[in-house]
Amino acid sequence: MDGTVLVADDDRTIRTVLTQALTRAGCKVHATSSLTTLMRWVGEGKGDVVITDVMMPDGNGLEMLPKIGQDRPGLPVIVISAQNTIMTAIQAAEAEAYDYLPKPFDLPDLMKRTARALENKHKRPQTQQSEGDRPDDLPLVGRTPVMQALYRVVAQVMNTDLPVLIWGESGTGKSLIARAIHDFSDRRSMPFVAVTPADLQDLEGPARVMARVRGGTLLIDEIGDIPDEIQARIVRMTDASGDDVPRFLATSQTDLAAAMESGAVRKDLYYRLSGATLHVPALRERVDDIPLLAHHFLARSEKSGAAQRTLSDEAAEVFRTYSWPGNVRQLENTVRRLGLTSRLPEIAAAEVKQALGNQPEMEPLQSVGDTEKLGASVARHLQRYFDLHGDMLPPAGLHGRILREVEAPLIEIALSATAGNQAKAAELLGINRNTLRKKITDLGIQVTRGRKMM
Repeated sequence: MDGTVLVADDDRTIRTVLTQALTRAGCKVHATSSLTTLMRWVGEGKGDVVITDVMMPDGNGLEMLPKIGQDRPGLPVIVISAQNTIMTAIQAAEAEAYDYLPKPFDLPDLMKRTARALENKHKRPQTQQSEGDRPDDLPLVGRTPVMQALYRVVAQVMNTDLPVLIWGESGTGKSLIARAIHDFSDRRSMPFVAVTPADLQDLEGPARVMARVRGGTLLIDEIGDIPDEIQARIVRMTDASGDDVPRFLATSQTDLAAAMESGAVRKDLYYRLSGATLHVPALRERVDDIPLLAHHFLARSEKSGAAQRTLSDEAAEVFRTYSWPGNVRQLENTVRRLGLTSRLPEIAAAEVKQALGNQPEMEPLQSVGDTEKLGASVARHLQRYFDLHGDMLPPAGLHGRILREVEAPLIEIALSATAGNQAKAAELLGINRNTLRKKITDLGIQVTRGRKMM
C-alpha cells in the first residue's frame, strides 16, 4: 500500500497495532486519541485515508464526517466502533463513511479495506440523503459477527434501487429488516405496502397495489408460497416503468435459489427479486445474542407499563441452552410472559425452565435439503457465508477454516456412531488410527465411550 493513513482511537493498543500493521504494509501513519487533532490534520491536508473510532473523549467520530467531507471532498473515512448496532451501520452509511467495521475487527480485513480505500480515495461511494421523519430506534438487536455482517449489507443496499430478497426461518425478523430498509431509505416519506397472494388474486389486483404504493416500497411476504399464476403477475409488476415504480422487497422462509431449481418458484421471478439477497440467521446461529435480546424485550415491556424486571445470570444461561424453534418471536413472547408472571424483580432460572417446559413442540420447517445432495447443501451454506460479507471477500485463510469446521463434527459423529471406539471410527472414516488420535487432540474433541451405536 502507498499513502498516509490518519488513525483516531482512544485505545492505545488499537493505535499501536494499526500503526505497526500499516507501516509494515508501506504506509505512513499519524495516530491520535483526539478528534480535535484528527480534524486539524485533515484541515492541513494530511492523510489519504482516515480510520476513526466513534466514541472518543472529545466527541463523536460520526458527527465529524460531514465536516471532513466539506473540508476534504473524496477523503475516504473508515469507521470502527464498539457500538455494534444496525443504527451505527446506518448512521455511518448516511454520513458517507467509506466503510464501517464493528469492534473487535479482523485486522487482515481492515487492511484490505484500507488498501481499497487508498486505491479509490478520489471516489465518493454514495450521495448524502436528506433528513426526514424516521424512527429513533429499530427492534433489531445483535452483536454477534453474523448479525454485524447482516447490518453492513443492510446499510449498503438501503439507498439503492435493487430489489432485495430476505430469507430465513419463521420468527427471525425478516419483516423487521424489510421495514428498516424502507424507513431508513430515501423512500421513507413514500408508502410502504405489504401484499399477500389475496391482494393479487384477481386481474385488477396488481393495478390496485401499484396505485397504493406510488413509488414507495412494495413488500411481498413469503414469495415461495405464492401460486404460479400470481408469480407471473408479480413478474409483470416488476417490469413496470414510469416515475412511480416502487422498490421491491420479498421475504421467504426457504432459500429461493433451491426453490427455483426444484420448480417451486419461477426463474424469471427469482432473478427479478434477487438483486441483493439477505439471509437472516436463526436464533440458534447467534446464541450469544439471546441474553441481549431478552434484556431488550424486558426493557421494552417496562416502557409499556410493565413492572421492572431483570434476568439472573442463571436464567440467561437457561435461555442460551434452549433451541428456540420459534426464533426471536418465540423468545419475545416468552420474555414478555415472564415479565408479567415473575414474583420477584429478578427472574430466576427455575421460572425460565418452567416457562420453556410449557412451550409446545413446533413442527420443524421443511428443509430445502431433504432431497439434495451433500455437495449442494454445502455449496448453499458457503454461498450464504460469502453473501453475508457483501461486496468484500471473507477474511483470509478460508480453506483451512472451513475444513476445520467440517472435520470436527464429522469426527464427533463418527465417534458417537461407533460408541467411542476409535479403531472402528478410524475404519469408518477411512483414515489411520494414529491420524484419528492426532486429530482428536488437535481439534479438542471429547471422547466418551459406551454411547449407543447408530
